[in-house]
Amino acid sequence: MHLTRFLVNTARRGARKLLASPQAMHAAVLSGFPRPEDHTRDDARTLWRLDQQQNRQVVLYIVSPTAPDLTHLVEQAGWPTSTEGWQSRPYDRLLGSLDKGQQWAFRLTANPSRTGRKTDTSPSSQRFGHVTAAQQTEWLTSRAERNGFTIASQGDGELNLVTYNRQVHRFNRNGSKGPVTLVTASYDGVLEVTDPALLRGVLTRGIGHARAYGCGLLTLAPVQGGS
Repeated sequence: MHLTRFLVNTARRGARKLLASPQAMHAAVLSGFPRPEDHTRDDARTLWRLDQQQNRQVVLYIVSPTAPDLTHLVEQAGWPTSTEGWQSRPYDRLLGSLDKGQQWAFRLTANPSRTGRKTDTSPSSQRFGHVTAAQQTEWLTSRAERNGFTIASQGDGELNLVTYNRQVHRFNRNGSKGPVTLVTASYDGVLEVTDPALLRGVLTRGIGHARAYGCGLLTLAPVQGGS
């Protein structure tokens, strides 16, 4: 597995086009892999996420079975004169270091949603996005244990979790009769590992729905001030 970081040049027209369409960005990400088995396997898939940094920079993160070649993205939406391009590094060392009881800072953009019927007489079920902060928080906390972690508590007893950048996206999808509506939320917090194997599965396969549209990628970092 590899973790890749790509700095998006938001001043470029090509970048703005990709940022406006999760489907276009997904296609651009997969174009970095020459063969299907390079981006999707039974035990892993390619996940991506867009983060806006405090300095307003937009960073594309990709977790994938093999390292991508993002030359096309540099030409379309990056910094062609920069010597950096993109950075990919092996992810297996972090995956292998996970142990029960560890605490990690985490970030996630997800599609908090539920499946149900629109009315009692609806012929089939469909997916509905959770739109309130409370619903979106409960969506994550209710799935944590089955995915190998819990949300750590702060000194005041409250969960160490912030939900932000809550949005409703509408975009066109090829073959769709109308625009796609996608509810997303971003989460920052601290988690505690309860089952390393389950958590490794989340880190390599994602969590929740809409993974092709920039949702589901959970990333870890050392807790600030931790030992």
